[in-house]
Amino acid sequence: MEATVSDQRPGPDRPATFREVFGRVEFRAVFAASVLSWIGDYVAKAAVTVLVYQESQSVALSAAAFAVSYLPWLVGGPLLAALAERYRHRQVMVTCDVIRMVLTVLIVLPDLPVWAILALLFAATLANPPGQAARSALLPAILTGDRLVLGLSLNASASQAAQVVGYLAGAAVAAFSPTAALLLNAATFGLSALLVRIGVRDREPTLSEAHRTHLLRETAEGFRIVFGNPVLRAISLLVFSAMLFSIVPEGLAAAWAAERSGNGLDSGAAQAVIMAANPVGFIVGGLLVGRLVSPAGRLTLMRPLAVLAPLALVPALLNPPPVVVALLAAACGFAVAGLIPTANGLFVRALPNGYRARAFGVMATGIQVIQGGAVLVTGLLADRFSVPTVVGVWSAAGVLLMLCTALRWPSRATVDAAVAAADLTNVAPGPQPDGPAGAATRPGERSGHRHAVT
Repeated sequence: MEATVSDQRPGPDRPATFREVFGRVEFRAVFAASVLSWIGDYVAKAAVTVLVYQESQSVALSAAAFAVSYLPWLVGGPLLAALAERYRHRQVMVTCDVIRMVLTVLIVLPDLPVWAILALLFAATLANPPGQAARSALLPAILTGDRLVLGLSLNASASQAAQVVGYLAGAAVAAFSPTAALLLNAATFGLSALLVRIGVRDREPTLSEAHRTHLLRETAEGFRIVFGNPVLRAISLLVFSAMLFSIVPEGLAAAWAAERSGNGLDSGAAQAVIMAANPVGFIVGGLLVGRLVSPAGRLTLMRPLAVLAPLALVPALLNPPPVVVALLAAACGFAVAGLIPTANGLFVRALPNGYRARAFGVMATGIQVIQGGAVLVTGLLADRFSVPTVVGVWSAAGVLLMLCTALRWPSRATVDAAVAAADLTNVAPGPQPDGPAGAATRPGERSGHRHAVT
């Protein structure tokens, strides 16, 4: 059954179907494992903040417990992600899940001081970059062509849904027992590891031992390929720019709701509506655009959607009620979801195989830094100006930024040349002049289109 589905390749003008994507046993295993891990992550964030607050009665320490989960990406995301290039992807994913499971269980040991809880949480989250990088590098080996673009849309939409479910479940269970919530989190990691171990075929590392140099040098090569290649650089700037403003309504939701509650909504309900709107729009946009629009149509829509995303938030200048704010945020999320999987697909078509995990580390770290910086800057501005003014002006600047990015987009000839160069690198029989990034595909393997998860 799996081989039959794999051979039914969608034509260049027909979008892939959900049946074609979920027809791959390995994708089903990776998808289910990813959803479990994401839910576990968000359950843990909600539960640990409650646990630390109960132990310390300190809001600052509780907030620090939430922030700790982002630190690994900031202090060493690309370096840790580069490890996924050196080892078998299945081995990396299983090992990282087991590490997180064991350390999460240790967090619930009785009478642990707060500093020990924070240290264990930080150690557990160190497994996120290599685990997620390995999954990102593995997906192109499981799905090819437009099936992979749809698979990326499904993953992105599922991660947004997992965020909502994880936070709600974590907060609900932690209200009764933070320990139970953390044990639930540990169970999700254990089940995720089991699904990957059973459902995913073992493959050789993309960076063989003969092609390795030094981990720091390999990490630097990841930055060089992303920002040194004009096509990859253009795509990364497009993705980073989209993240720069799409996160702002969610990050300022509490202050916005406090300023503009009413119309039947108290401040808490208004905050929830605003925060949930962008993920909901993202889920709908990713599924509809990924499934209903042809591959050529998605490429055509990518730059208009990039401009539409910040443009949807400009009406915030009119200080609309929370429900309208939520609709604007949902429209922004829809547009971002419509362009990101297509941008990912183009990104990896121009990316040598041996750079998959490292490129993911660069992109994921950049997104974390940019989103955090955007919320921080707009939050500081909102202390001096009204939230609607800050969001509206910030988004108007985003429109100008996206217009500049779209106008400076590489020509079709440049894109085709970058893809052709990557294809030549990927089928070469030995080391390439640029070093280990030119690691060849193994004998007997097809070199298909590859798509990154950024």
